[in-house]
Amino acid sequence: MKLNSFDEWSPLKEVVVGSALNYTSHERELSFDLFFHEHITRSEWYYPRLSVHTSDEGSRRRSTRSPIKQRYVEELNEDLDGLAKTLESLSVSVRRPIDLDPSTTEVRTPAWSAAVVPPLNIRDNTLILGDEIIETPPMVRSRYFETQFLTGIFADHFARGARWTVMPRPLMTDSSFDPSYAESTAGGPTEPITDPEPSHYDVGFEMMFDGAQCLRLGRDVIANISTTNHAMAVDWLERHCEGRFRFHRVHRLSDSHIDSMVLALRPGTLLVRSREVVDFLPEALRKWDMIVAPPPSENNFPSYEDDDLVLTTPFIDLNVFSVSPDTVLVNEASPDLIRTLERHGFTCVPVRHRHRRLFGGGFHCFTLDTVRQGGPEDYLEG
Repeated sequence: MKLNSFDEWSPLKEVVVGSALNYTSHERELSFDLFFHEHITRSEWYYPRLSVHTSDEGSRRRSTRSPIKQRYVEELNEDLDGLAKTLESLSVSVRRPIDLDPSTTEVRTPAWSAAVVPPLNIRDNTLILGDEIIETPPMVRSRYFETQFLTGIFADHFARGARWTVMPRPLMTDSSFDPSYAESTAGGPTEPITDPEPSHYDVGFEMMFDGAQCLRLGRDVIANISTTNHAMAVDWLERHCEGRFRFHRVHRLSDSHIDSMVLALRPGTLLVRSREVVDFLPEALRKWDMIVAPPPSENNFPSYEDDDLVLTTPFIDLNVFSVSPDTVLVNEASPDLIRTLERHGFTCVPVRHRHRRLFGGGFHCFTLDTVRQGGPEDYLEG
């Protein structure tokens, strides 16, 4: 099958499902804390900021690894296999990335090193626009080479005629990051995120952007921008895709990803976290029908210990994945959301996903839809 994916809902023919094999820890360093700052400092859980301390070599930001209990990883991999089998049962061709080799424990560049993580939330570092694979510039150092695990799949689609583009890779020194959004929403007894450590490789702010910051609607792409890093990346995307796709910027709908804030389930219908989300959207999109997700129940989530790092809000189960305009994969632990979608005419396929709050993703995050039947339709006014 040839690469073809323009939207979030057209009948799905091929998808990549992520892998969590050999996931051992999260590394808390500057890029990680900036990416997850709303969840690790402003939720019902609080994890102190990383401190900056002084040594004989000067100022150094402390980096710590937060181990993940392996029973959680084993259960996550069981749930990922279940997700893949469910998709196959719906006549979807499922592909998987290369698994992380247990001997590969570190990412290293001339400017820094960080622990490596497996290709789990594969939505993030790739944006599929029609017949083009675009590898986006990562925002978390541990994920710098994550798309390498997808190389075989990308190369196969390239051989079948797909375009394959890699956006400029950031140096990702401390000074590369725009901390303005984190500073504007900081609260509680946290230490500052600023005071970047100088580096020989500093070049100022750089483009950083995830595919999960986009909502694809045929020829139109809604892109969430919260930092200068994001804005620079969308500038690049607009120039690169000129004449093929129209980018519509929304500002600070969330810190980065929008697929637990708003998802397009079919032409004319959006699933949103709250009515307030509508105010951020382009005027043409505000005319669509809005399904407001029911508030999540505390009983829907496992209980965790104090040393377990919780990375998402309880709204993570809004991160559903569409197989067709009338069929949606939903976490089986969200019966209220299932009933809400069914009242609006959707067929809900319940799938198990237990530890979504520990691994920062739901079904939309874990998947990369490479072949859908839809085309470059005009769903919004130009």
